[in-house]
Amino acid sequence: METQRNRQARRRRMAQEGMTLIEVMIVMVIMALVATGAGFMILPQLQKAKIKQTGTDAKTIASAAEMFMAENDECPTVDNLVEEKILNKKLATKDAWGNDYQIECDEDGPQVRSSGPDEQFGTEDDIE
Repeated sequence: METQRNRQARRRRMAQEGMTLIEVMIVMVIMALVATGAGFMILPQLQKAKIKQTGTDAKTIASAAEMFMAENDECPTVDNLVEEKILNKKLATKDAWGNDYQIECDEDGPQVRSSGPDEQFGTEDDIE
């Protein structure tokens, strides 16, 4: 009789030790909500980082264009800068959104522009 009571007590303890499916699902929902909140916080920072990197790359291209113009009497394209090996093709030949940079030259020197996040030139989010 004593052994049967021990078995029943052990079964009750084992049943209480496990997690139910509802408890597991609640934990999963909470984890999904936390991950979604983190995503909403990270995405704007990613956009800011792309804008900053594109601005830095535009300055690098402008410096390379100035070097090109010192040796040539024409306004370069990014392809000209890569062909002359003034600019490394692996670095800074496209903006953070995968679009080409636009180089315009005037008496002040070269101006390098990216179309920015909306990928259209002539809008307020263009990056110089």
